[in-house]
Amino acid sequence: MPNATVFPDKRLIAFFRKNLLEWSAQNPRPMPWKGERDPYKIWLSEIILQQTRVEQGLPYYQKFVAKYPEVGLLADAPEDELMKLWEGLGYYSRARNLHAAAKYISDELGGTFPNTYTDIRSLKGVGNYTAAAIASFGFGLPYAVLDGNVYRVLARFLGIETLTNIPAAQKQFAALAQAMLDPVKPAAHNQAIMDFGAIWCMPQQPRCTECPLRAECRAFMMDKVAELPLRSKALVKKKRLFHYLVFNHQGHVFVRKRTKKDIWRGLWEFPQTDGPVLASPLGLGELSVSKPFHQLLTHQAVTALFFEIYLPDNIPVEIFKNPLFEGCMRIARKELKKNIAFPKVIDCYLQNIVLTLD
Repeated sequence: MPNATVFPDKRLIAFFRKNLLEWSAQNPRPMPWKGERDPYKIWLSEIILQQTRVEQGLPYYQKFVAKYPEVGLLADAPEDELMKLWEGLGYYSRARNLHAAAKYISDELGGTFPNTYTDIRSLKGVGNYTAAAIASFGFGLPYAVLDGNVYRVLARFLGIETLTNIPAAQKQFAALAQAMLDPVKPAAHNQAIMDFGAIWCMPQQPRCTECPLRAECRAFMMDKVAELPLRSKALVKKKRLFHYLVFNHQGHVFVRKRTKKDIWRGLWEFPQTDGPVLASPLGLGELSVSKPFHQLLTHQAVTALFFEIYLPDNIPVEIFKNPLFEGCMRIARKELKKNIAFPKVIDCYLQNIVLTLD
C-alpha cells in the first residue's frame, strides 16, 4: 500500500477531481462509444481496445456493432466468421473470450448483461479494468479504472516512484485510483483521467506548462515528469522462425486450422516444416521462396518464410495422403482472404505480390 507521504489527503483529492472534470469539459475527445449506456456496446469497445490503440480499434468496433448489434447475434456467430472480422487486430484470445462470454450471457442470463461489478468481472476475458469501465460507464457504479494512462497520471501527480510494471504495483495504484475517483460522477471521472493521460499527460512531451493539475503535481515540482512512471526493463523477446509450405495445385492451396492452445488457436495457416526447404518436400513441382515476413508479439519476435511449391496438374491423388497435408482443407487461392482468418504474419504475405490472388 502507498505510504503516508504519497497517499492523497482530502484537499488534494478534491483539487484533483475538480480540475480534472473541468479540464474534460473544456477538452472533449469524441469517440463513438462515449456516452454509450448500453453495457453490451461498452463491453465490445473495452475488449477491442485492450492492448490496442484507439485509432486501430475504432474501425473494428464499428464493424462489430454493425454486424452484431446485440449480444445474441454475437453468441450465434460462427467462430470462423467472428475470427475473420477480428483479423489483423491481434491478441486473438480476446475474440475467443468475447465469443464465450456472449454465449454465456445469451444462454445462461437470457441475453441480459450482468449489472454488478462482481458479475461483470466473472465474464470470460474481463479483468479488473474492463469490469470497472463497464460498471461505471454502463451502470454509474463507483469503480475506478486503471490502465496505462491512469498509472502515468497518478504516478506523476502523486510523485510515486514504484515500478508500475510489476505485480505489486497494481494493488497500490488500484487503491489510489479508487481514492481519487469521484463517486458522484464515476463515469465522467474515469473517462476524464484516461483522456487526460492520452492527450495531455502523455509519455513524451506532456503539456505541463498549461496543465490544470500543475500546481499540485509532485513530479512537476520535483522535476521528475520525464522519469515517471518508473518501469523495469523490458523482457527480451524470444525469436522464432516458421517455414510455411504453400502447395499450389490447379488454382488451389492447402490450409489448416490451428488447434493448439496458443495465441493463434482458431486461425488458419499453411502446412509447416522444420528447417530450411531446399527442394519440394514431395519431390514434385517447382519451388520458390519468399522474402522474410515479420510479426512482433508480446513475448516473441516471429519471422516467417513461405515456400511456394507449384505441383503439376496430373499429380497422383495418393500424394495428398502425405502427412504434410494432415488436417488440411483445399481452397481456391482467390477465396483465401474472403472467409478465413490468418495470423498477421501470414496475412502480410498474402497481401504481398508473392502470392497473387487474382
